[in-house]
Amino acid sequence: MNAQYSQFKKQITNPVAFRWFLFTQLPSAFFARLRIAALDDAKAVISVKLSWFTKNPFRSVYFAILAMAAELSTGLAGFGAIYRRSPAVSMLVTGTEGKFYKKATGKILFTCSEVTAVHAAVEEAVATGNPVTIVCHSVGTNSEGVVVAAFWFTWSFKAKNK
Repeated sequence: MNAQYSQFKKQITNPVAFRWFLFTQLPSAFFARLRIAALDDAKAVISVKLSWFTKNPFRSVYFAILAMAAELSTGLAGFGAIYRRSPAVSMLVTGTEGKFYKKATGKILFTCSEVTAVHAAVEEAVATGNPVTIVCHSVGTNSEGVVVAAFWFTWSFKAKNK
């Protein structure tokens, strides 16, 4: 990984800076109280808890909140890879799929282990000048380690013209 990614990790894992980022850029995630549980060169982990704001009528976490946490776990890798890039690189979700296996209650951790692959996709987009897509997988587990949901997000990266 590069120096910009290290700087991004240091900044975004600061709890106050992360909350400000959510408040200004992803207000729904701010109110759902999404948190970074881990972020390194291999994986990104986002947590979400069952609360008044995140619940559905069945006393579990609403599916859209689960999708938001899963998307953020895959998106952090992309944000880090394009952070202060020259040339700038745009990123966009172009597809999503989700599977639900168990009722999501308590604290749920969504883990994306494709940080390295996302960085490689961004490097390819910059090198070739062509859009590059990558499918990132995020798995949500409860406090017992049981998989409650899995999501696949297709991200597109494109280097912007100078």
